[in-house]
Amino acid sequence: QVQLVESGGGLVQPGGSLRLSCAASGSISYIYKMGWFRQAPGKQRELVALIATGGSTTYADSVKGRFTISRDYAKNTVYLDVNSPEPEDTAVYYCNAEIRSQIPGPRSQYWGQGTHVTVSS
Repeated sequence: QVQLVESGGGLVQPGGSLRLSCAASGSISYIYKMGWFRQAPGKQRELVALIATGGSTTYADSVKGRFTISRDYAKNTVYLDVNSPEPEDTAVYYCNAEIRSQIPGPRSQYWGQGTHVTVSS
């Protein structure tokens, strides 16, 4: 069973910073993409950032220039550096990964249980 475990969330003031981390473990053959989604109260879950093998990245327009995604391939870990957060960034942040668990086998999506980020003065 593949598991994704997030950490690093908490309360942060506007203008502060946080680093979220997500480590994948279990039966893993290959990780193709890792990323972060978030869901605020009363809203749909939305993409925040993705990073693919090779380092290409995708960001939501709302976080470009403020958030940075990175990946440690040796540790099967993805990070999200949350800089200059705004109240609108308050949400539960979920780690996501596209993983091939077995060979042969399909690519499958896996999700972490989420970590809370609250932006408030």
